[in-house]
Amino acid sequence: MAEAGATPVQEVAFTLADGIEYVKAAVESGQDVDEFGPRLAFFFVSRTTLLEEVAKFRAARRMWARIMKERFGAKNPKSWMLRFHTQTAGVQLTAQQPEVNMVRVAVQGLAAALGGTQSLHTNSFDEAIALPSQKAARLALRTQQVLAYETDVCETVDPFAGSYVVESLTDGIDDAASALIAQIDDMGGAVAAIEQGFQKAEIERSAYQIQLEIDSGERTVVGLNKFTTDDHERYEPLRVNPAIEAEQAERLTRLRAERDNDEVEGCLQQIRDTARGSDNLLYPMKEALRARATVGEVSDALRDVWGQYIPRDSF
Repeated sequence: MAEAGATPVQEVAFTLADGIEYVKAAVESGQDVDEFGPRLAFFFVSRTTLLEEVAKFRAARRMWARIMKERFGAKNPKSWMLRFHTQTAGVQLTAQQPEVNMVRVAVQGLAAALGGTQSLHTNSFDEAIALPSQKAARLALRTQQVLAYETDVCETVDPFAGSYVVESLTDGIDDAASALIAQIDDMGGAVAAIEQGFQKAEIERSAYQIQLEIDSGERTVVGLNKFTTDDHERYEPLRVNPAIEAEQAERLTRLRAERDNDEVEGCLQQIRDTARGSDNLLYPMKEALRARATVGEVSDALRDVWGQYIPRDSF
């Protein structure tokens, strides 16, 4: 979401609004919120605006606890906890002076750790150009390991608690994101808002504004619109051997020749039948994969019943 241009407020509001829809659907199906609540997990992006990002994560945790307690009546404290994975912001990586991306990723990773993420993915410095090289991927991993083992940021929970700036930012994001969720509620919930193109339009508007600020120089991107160099050092990106594609196609052909295709088709038909009703799809999907159906075949079986979502623009 943030990679598409969402602001921190939009990222929190739209993510938690989606979570509300999932919880609502589960509760309406007869499940106990405290049975599945502790197993929910979320995904966020971390940018280089360290203080704002820490505040974003803090606000999201506070808001989710409030939503689960007040809206859904969860009693188990673990149901109130916002478990989330974080990926550093690929949208902030630049192809110009790509080594600078290592600094960006370190700051983004630090913000995620200080914000309380449960797990972290750090991007490689060359991902704005191509798939990461082995060296770049190793440096991304080492960035995480330095944060985890050579700093003390993971030794305490919520290290910015009490900071005037961070507490103020947290309150501001909480208020703005809560207001946005209320707006989505008035539209009928996250699904209805998506069908009306609300989230998409809001994110596109934000992305356009950010790009205008970068193009005008109002928003500094080091090495791109400020502190640039005339000598463009050539960077040799990772090039994937095309033989890998041929080898994979050969393995797939061999798989389809060796498996019991009648069994696979029976499993796929069971997926279609289940998709037309209200039973749990995970069980027939599990059986299909055990029979060595491919992910694409399972997805096609679902498309046979539900069709394919085509986004529409509302004007």
